[in-house]
Parts: sequence; C-alpha cells; structure tokens
Amino acid sequence: MSPDVPSSGSVRSAAELNEQIRALWLRAGGTLSAQERAEYELLVVEWAEAIRGAVIEAA
Repeated sequence: MSPDVPSSGSVRSAAELNEQIRALWLRAGGTLSAQERAEYELLVVEWAEAIRGAVIEAA
C-alpha cells in the first residue's frame, strides 16, 4: 500500500464528526477565527475519510 493512502480511515464516525463541525460553527457564531478554521479543515478532512470508509465497507 502506498504511504500516501490512509490504511484504516477515521477512528470517529462521520456522524460524530458532523456533530463536532456543527458545534464548532455554533460556538463561532458563523464566523471562524484562524484557529477555528484550522480545526474545521481538519474535521472536514477526517469526516471525508470516514464517509469514504463507510462507502468502501458498504461495497
């Protein structure tokens, strides 16, 4: 397997990550600071990996 490809996907579920993303936006009041934007970007990447893992499992 290529080192660029994650081997096991996200540890957290897509639903859990989605809730964290929603909570972040609520706490931020709709405008993210630089630190919040960095956190948001990491959460979105992890969420996408979780979704991809769920699709692969379903196939």
